[in-house]
Amino acid sequence: LMRAEGVPQFTVDAHRPVRAFDVLGVSFSTELGYTNMLNALDLAGIPLMAVDRGEDDPIVLAGGHAAFNPEPIADFLDAAVLGDGEQISIAISEVIREWKAEGKPGGRDELLMRLAESGGVYIPKFYDVDYHPDGRIKRVAPNRADVPWRVHKHTVMDLDEWPYPKKPLVPLAETVHERFSVEIFRGCTRGCRFCQAGMITRPVRERSITTIGAMVENGIKESGFNEVGLLSLSSADHSEIGDVAKGLADRYEGTNTSLSLPSTRVDAFNIDLANEFSRNGRRSGLTFAPEGGSERMRKVINKMVTEEDLIRTVTTAYSQGWRQVKLYFMCGLPTEQDEDVLGIADLAKKVIQAGREATGSRDIRCTVSIGGFVPKPHTPFQWAGQADHETVDRRLRALRDSLRGDKQYGRSIGFRYHDGKPSIVEGLLSRGDRR
Repeated sequence: LMRAEGVPQFTVDAHRPVRAFDVLGVSFSTELGYTNMLNALDLAGIPLMAVDRGEDDPIVLAGGHAAFNPEPIADFLDAAVLGDGEQISIAISEVIREWKAEGKPGGRDELLMRLAESGGVYIPKFYDVDYHPDGRIKRVAPNRADVPWRVHKHTVMDLDEWPYPKKPLVPLAETVHERFSVEIFRGCTRGCRFCQAGMITRPVRERSITTIGAMVENGIKESGFNEVGLLSLSSADHSEIGDVAKGLADRYEGTNTSLSLPSTRVDAFNIDLANEFSRNGRRSGLTFAPEGGSERMRKVINKMVTEEDLIRTVTTAYSQGWRQVKLYFMCGLPTEQDEDVLGIADLAKKVIQAGREATGSRDIRCTVSIGGFVPKPHTPFQWAGQADHETVDRRLRALRDSLRGDKQYGRSIGFRYHDGKPSIVEGLLSRGDRR
């Protein structure tokens, strides 16, 4: 409709056309979002290819986890930033402001050059790529003087210095997670071999209890949400999570505000923590991520969670009044065999059985959710082969049949999985180059 009526992409707050800005920043959490960038550029009336943009077009700047390998979208980007955005976005703004105040000397090229010289912004057009005859990359080299050989990742060391936006935008549309999210720490110590986020966000940096409390209070007041999610790669690993949970539960007891701790590590979960979060009466499901269906598979991926750990944890949860547990797994991991995937069914059945024994009730649910493994750059598995989608789909069909065909447990186990084909596209975009 916007295209038909000639309405360009505009901003939510001031309805100003995106093309009227100096910079368009795009944050990629996943490579499958690349096409959304092209759609946004097209809607805004900005030329798709960087080479076609003129003086009046914004600088198109990428960030986020999937910008750590920006090469597949190099032709569409003017610039990319690796790592945390809080400080560098302000530094970029200052460079652009200075250049404009000086009367835009040297045009767009001069501006990109100033950004490149800092060593903190990657400008694809200033680098040439040479290839070996067999197709491997030979080298990536600057094609002009003063462009650094290496671009550095940005790390904000003190998160308390960098608060959240004071007035969060609340979407008019219904969203998957209707809640105010507060990031309580950044980074991870666990070292799972498949996990890009855990590798690229190091080191661990925590927000203090005081800052978390202030962010929650302000967020509820300004947004009107009545659920707050305490987010990180593994929120129960915050060194003061017990005190954080108790403090917030005390403050919001008797109100309609509930707290949630998404996806908890099996070995970091404890029932005292869970009880604090459900003090306001809401006992939503608990989510755990064993990732691999067999002990051997979990060792391969460095996910050091045993079957005993999982059963002990869910038994405690069921006995304390929870009735729903969700388990995340991956299919297509390196060295995986059919029996590793079928092991997921055995684990799910043991979880249901443990719940029935702990509660004396048959009203126990477990949902198994499975994604296809995609090897990501900057992880120990970045050179691993990716299973073809036929293999992944075949293994998941066998798993589904094993779960559904079980008269004793089948009805208590939900099963969700993603079709294997999009994972192949994601794999190509994750590790691809400019070609």
